[in-house]
Amino acid sequence: MSAYLTSLLPAAPGILPKWLLFISVVSVFNSVQTYVSGVELTRRVYENKPLETTALSARTFGTWTVVSAVIRFYGAYYINNPQVYELTMCSYYIAAFHFASELFFYKTAKWGKGIMGPAIVATTSIIWMNLQKDYYLGL
Repeated sequence: MSAYLTSLLPAAPGILPKWLLFISVVSVFNSVQTYVSGVELTRRVYENKPLETTALSARTFGTWTVVSAVIRFYGAYYINNPQVYELTMCSYYIAAFHFASELFFYKTAKWGKGIMGPAIVATTSIIWMNLQKDYYLGL
């Protein structure tokens, strides 16, 4: 069974493609919860102004997260394609911008459990992908 599961992992060397796949899968589960459990978990991200998080905004956030997951899934499997690599990086820049603006400008989020995960994932992924760009794109 483990050989089968291993065969499903991205073929490109290194940990970055596996990371992108992992984040993609986790993102899908995060998105599903916005449709199943409603606003509770999404309100943890925007815990400074939880009442501004509605069922509609939670589902919209979930949809946005699925789109990001699809992009990152393709990034995991087509990491040597320059356009896919750049698009994947852009998805993290957009996420970082969103969470930073909610934290510092709109003040709907506060530094805590809800925002730490997305902020750490976006920042780590941006740095990692920038450091590994030449390796994966052969530049």
